[in-house]
Amino acid sequence: MKVWVLHQDGQPLMPTTPRTARRLLEAGQARIVARTPFTIQLLYPSRHSTQPITLGIDAGYATVGFSAVSEQAELVGGELKLLEGMSARLSERAMYRGGRRRRTRHRPPRFDNRRRAEGWLAPSIQHKLDSHLRLIDRLCAALPITRIVIEVASFDIQRLKNPAIAGEGYQQGEQASFWNLREYILHRDGHTCQNPTCANRAKEKVLQVHHLGYWRGDGSDRPANLITLCTRCHTSENHQPGGFLWGWQPALKSFRPETFMSLVRWRLVAAVGAEATYGYLTKSRRIELELPKSHANDAFVMAGGSTQARTDPLLLDQVRRNRRALQLWYDAKYIDIRTGEVVKAQVLNNGRRTRNRTLNGENQRRHRGPKVSKGRVSIRRRRYPYQPGDLVRYEGQVYRVQGMGGYGRNLKLAGRPKEIKAALVTPVRWRKGICQQVP
Repeated sequence: MKVWVLHQDGQPLMPTTPRTARRLLEAGQARIVARTPFTIQLLYPSRHSTQPITLGIDAGYATVGFSAVSEQAELVGGELKLLEGMSARLSERAMYRGGRRRRTRHRPPRFDNRRRAEGWLAPSIQHKLDSHLRLIDRLCAALPITRIVIEVASFDIQRLKNPAIAGEGYQQGEQASFWNLREYILHRDGHTCQNPTCANRAKEKVLQVHHLGYWRGDGSDRPANLITLCTRCHTSENHQPGGFLWGWQPALKSFRPETFMSLVRWRLVAAVGAEATYGYLTKSRRIELELPKSHANDAFVMAGGSTQARTDPLLLDQVRRNRRALQLWYDAKYIDIRTGEVVKAQVLNNGRRTRNRTLNGENQRRHRGPKVSKGRVSIRRRRYPYQPGDLVRYEGQVYRVQGMGGYGRNLKLAGRPKEIKAALVTPVRWRKGICQQVP
């Protein structure tokens, strides 16, 4: 792994080796400004001599791949796992906010005051876009990146409608159209055989694209006429009258998730002034280089990587910075006399769903055994110094914080059955926002 270097004025320079960085630190000519990844800043004037660097971004809904490549080597490459559950948290916030406003009876109505600015995105979508931008800004602040390439979609819809469309991205040889259409069908069908009675038990099924209208002479390559099948289902016998494929017309799935991500990717391209590419081009090039499928390898190919020396992947996580809930409810727990397991009181309820209609279910309260713990309300009175995910040192070992108890006096550590006093630990690494993954 290279050491990133900043100029005396804060501008990024070309990375250096750990040996050179250590000599600069020992001589007092540099200082440490970040440890993930390890970054130093020079304390003496120097030239701003850099080389062209291309940054490839494999934008995604859950994982983002990135790779910065020069003519000689890959300077950084890895994956970022985005924060999950944002939509649920936004829905919960809206629920509490709506309840608070309904309880404030003197509050004037504001329904006619709501205006959405041009280019408005839903908060959950905006969060995905902001996370991508934050990662790109961090990379551009540490490396002298001159060019950015982003994958906007796995396929080109315009190419599907007009195979004769011209442009630089379409001059990729005779197999370009094949890879584009095939990638669309595989992604739409989830890379699985669409035969509901498929008997193929192979761990790695060989998939093929089948023409649904083959039995009636329709061999067109329209996406609505194509579907994914494995080699065991896509046989000559199944094409004949009486076979599985003769007259088969299944309902095809929509492509809404990919359309959703296409919106974010195009916004990302416009925000950073990047170049757009397509997944079918990336996949065909990756197969030529015999690289396994991964977000980091896709980003490496987008950045123009081929024979450059690779670096160890940098695995990053996006960690929630703070839990804003000040009050938590912990339900009582009982022993289920049917199974002997400890369950929450909500599970063994009385079955009542509503008061104005008869929609009640079975009364489960009669299955409650001895009470294990009482229900309680926990109110956080201040911001605690440690958050879940932080790393601390206790008795010479490093532990991951799972939570705090006793109003901030105790810590719950992963791998230890009981809480310990927070005063007995020392911090090792704060894990907030975009940070390096830990085992």
